[in-house]
Amino acid sequence: MVYIPTGSLLKIIPQLQREGLDISRVDGLILPFIGYLQAGWIDLKKERMNKWEFLYRLTTSKAALVDVMIKPGETNYFIFREIGKKIGVKNLHCPNIDEGFLKPDTYRLPIGMNQAQLCRYLYDLSEHWHKEIARKLFGDYNYNVYQKYLIVASIIQKEATDQREFKKVAAVIYNRLKRGMALQMDGTLNYGKYSHIPVTPTRIRKDKTPYNTYRYKGLPPTPICVVQRDAIIAAVFPATVPYLYFTKCGKYHIFTTNYQNHLKYINYCKRFNQKVNK
Repeated sequence: MVYIPTGSLLKIIPQLQREGLDISRVDGLILPFIGYLQAGWIDLKKERMNKWEFLYRLTTSKAALVDVMIKPGETNYFIFREIGKKIGVKNLHCPNIDEGFLKPDTYRLPIGMNQAQLCRYLYDLSEHWHKEIARKLFGDYNYNVYQKYLIVASIIQKEATDQREFKKVAAVIYNRLKRGMALQMDGTLNYGKYSHIPVTPTRIRKDKTPYNTYRYKGLPPTPICVVQRDAIIAAVFPATVPYLYFTKCGKYHIFTTNYQNHLKYINYCKRFNQKVNK
């Protein structure tokens, strides 16, 4: 499998060379007489061939593609399991891709691409996306600084039911951190393979990892899921509100500053949610 980027041959050839392909600028002069390079993934069918066959296959081969959707809120554990099934790679894992780093999008991936190609391709696309966001927000891309916002954005992504709530949830996170309060958010326990497991009192008691924000104060050590752009923006620019608590009521959350009012809303929302779910 070979990925042909868009652009002129002068730009494409150096990239193909970095991929380990035996192609030169002279070959670039010959290619237009054979055919035209199509952008995207192509399947050369075999790894070794003579130069003329190689150039011919570059201009005529295509790859069988499948659509893979990477959704905001999902974890690498489930994302790579799904991608592996679709492209035919068992035990797919990308150690170079941190949790929360993948760009949410629908990808057209070739069946049969190997793990190294996939990991490099997803990493490059995701890094470009994050650099673009960081430079617009901060003027520069410093991953160590940027990742702290990704952690907050991932909690927002897990907790908020609607992106209109993103900045309010961000405000609650920062307000609790400033006061030295534990975040006590269920979403942080939906990390990795636990992404779809309901958070129960038993789970809260038994989980002793730093992702348990009921047990430990501060942020979890890493992002907990894929995030969308609006969640990152909310993490950088939270709402200017004094809220410290929120509870789900129907499709949305009710935000409060007072614990006693929070308890009242919890009881009210339990009854409300039961009626809605009947």
